[in-house]
Amino acid sequence: MSDYETTSAPLPRPGGLAARAAAQPAAGYLAGLNPEQRQAVETTDGPVLVLAGAGTGKTRVLTTRIGHLIATNRAFPSQILSVTFTNKAAREMKERIAHLVGPVAEGMPWLGTFHSISAKILRRHAELLDLRSDFTILDTDDQIRLMKQVIQAEGIDEKRSGEAAVFANGRGGKLYAAYQDRLKTLNAVDFGDLLLHCLTLFREHADVLATYHERFRYILVDEYQDTNTAQYLWLRLLAQGRRNICCVGDDDQSIYGWRGAEVDNILRFEHD
Repeated sequence: MSDYETTSAPLPRPGGLAARAAAQPAAGYLAGLNPEQRQAVETTDGPVLVLAGAGTGKTRVLTTRIGHLIATNRAFPSQILSVTFTNKAAREMKERIAHLVGPVAEGMPWLGTFHSISAKILRRHAELLDLRSDFTILDTDDQIRLMKQVIQAEGIDEKRSGEAAVFANGRGGKLYAAYQDRLKTLNAVDFGDLLLHCLTLFREHADVLATYHERFRYILVDEYQDTNTAQYLWLRLLAQGRRNICCVGDDDQSIYGWRGAEVDNILRFEHD
């Protein structure tokens, strides 16, 4: 694989898109991009998958692409969904975009992590999932405390039985159901359920999904190789509307393997 590869279109060739782009005067925000990077930025319609190694400017391509969409009036900032994996990465992306196109980047309410965007969507449609819009999001410590309460309520001596024994004896399903019931009573969701609830919302309420198909003219994803199955399905549902999705990633690395990340999602991209 070359250092930079865009799979939705042929690699640069004489007279091709990248060659023509390189021959044209560049807008200020395009200055410094090589022909392959410009091709990835300016190929705006349809699905685009950019694969490149570490340190080759993948995130720069993504942020420049967002700037290009805004600067060329292809979309308002509020019509662009851009997802990444950490709040820090999201802040840095917004800063880079602001550097390119100015304070208009502040009007990007849909730039954030998978979980923060899922939470925003769920708060807008909470009643469809038997939640109130002010639901609480439990962190890991809260989840552990709540599960211990559920185990105790079922009359299980956790110290004596051990977690593995409890689930191996076929009681895991019952405990999980009780845990979910307790969450609903508390008007709470745990971190992992944010995405799963969103998937349920989209699958069971086609009208809701349709509103986001209409809203998001373009979808962009950073570090695509780190997506897990739930995130992949979430993206797939949202992208089914306009199919203007751009993912950048490195198929040689996945730093979130412990969260169930699947590099194979890169292979699925070309078939979906």
